[in-house]
Amino acid sequence: MSAPPATLREQPSPDGIVLVLTGQLDVAGTAALWRAVLRGARAARGRALVFDLGGLTELDMAGATLIAAADTAHGAPARIEGASEKAVRLLARARAAASAPRPAPASAPVPARWFPGAILRAGVVAGAQGLSFLGEATVAVLRLPARRRMFRLRDVVREADQAGFRALPLVLLLGYLIGLILAFQSAIPMHQFGADIFVANLVSVSLLRELGPLLAAVILAGRTGSAFAAEIGTMKVNQEIDALVVMGLDPMTLLVLPRMLATLLITPVLTLTLDAAGMLGMTTVMRGFGYTLPAIQQQVQSAATVGDLAGGLAKAAVFGVAVAAIGCRAGLGTGIGPRAVGFSATAAVVGGIIATIALDGAFAVLFYRLGL
Repeated sequence: MSAPPATLREQPSPDGIVLVLTGQLDVAGTAALWRAVLRGARAARGRALVFDLGGLTELDMAGATLIAAADTAHGAPARIEGASEKAVRLLARARAAASAPRPAPASAPVPARWFPGAILRAGVVAGAQGLSFLGEATVAVLRLPARRRMFRLRDVVREADQAGFRALPLVLLLGYLIGLILAFQSAIPMHQFGADIFVANLVSVSLLRELGPLLAAVILAGRTGSAFAAEIGTMKVNQEIDALVVMGLDPMTLLVLPRMLATLLITPVLTLTLDAAGMLGMTTVMRGFGYTLPAIQQQVQSAATVGDLAGGLAKAAVFGVAVAAIGCRAGLGTGIGPRAVGFSATAAVVGGIIATIALDGAFAVLFYRLGL
């Protein structure tokens, strides 16, 4: 037959309050009486508080913790009466733990990764890892004739479909909006000088030389680079990459090269699509200002050249390879844990955008030096 549950009864005394506890003061009994005991302890502030434990059939550490908490609520240790030796030992341990000094909260230190030396070291490590990956990719390309069985064209077609053709609606929408906004914002100041017609020159050159390949690469980094990192990162977490190595298959040839080739082929197509959509948006604005299609066409042909288009498409191909390489590198470098894949996808997007802008600056200097 189980012992009766714990009960509480308050008795007044000449100098304070007596809390009489009876029954089984275990976890369940402590939970039931916690608020009532603390309420009685607060009511006895400034007077004596006595716990009569003679009627307890059982007292565990939960009950001892309740009495220690009552000491804190009362502001002074309560007097214990009728307690067994076991109860006395438990109460001593609970009171010692409650009265132990707590360490002061330390001020939050500045993370070590934000110090200049740590930032420089992280940059050097990232650069070394990037060069290592570039070297592995180069070796994989050179050894591709001997590993033709590992390189499947259907993987290239699948990645080109995922990265390119399914992104065409997004590219068309963004390209049209960029051309529309750029033309409208340019026409406002140029209208003050009666040079509205030259908006077509400005937008066409901007799209073909800079904005087309740059925006296509940014879209590729956000949509495809993160997908590459997440896909390969999941394979890394599930140890599928290790399984490929055990079977004698090269992950660079099997996973990385098809993705790099697919983006090399598809990024110029995305850029050309974005250029055409941007031209359509610019034409919409110019038609709204009353200019005819032959006049707009004449201005575009006089400002933009085939060299501008070819240079933009060449830059787009390089941007695409860089974005794919960074995404695959982030996936292969995925760590362990549930958040590792998310970190890899984030690193792929950020790295792809930074690399695209850096390469665009390098191309700007190169084209200037070559007079293009």
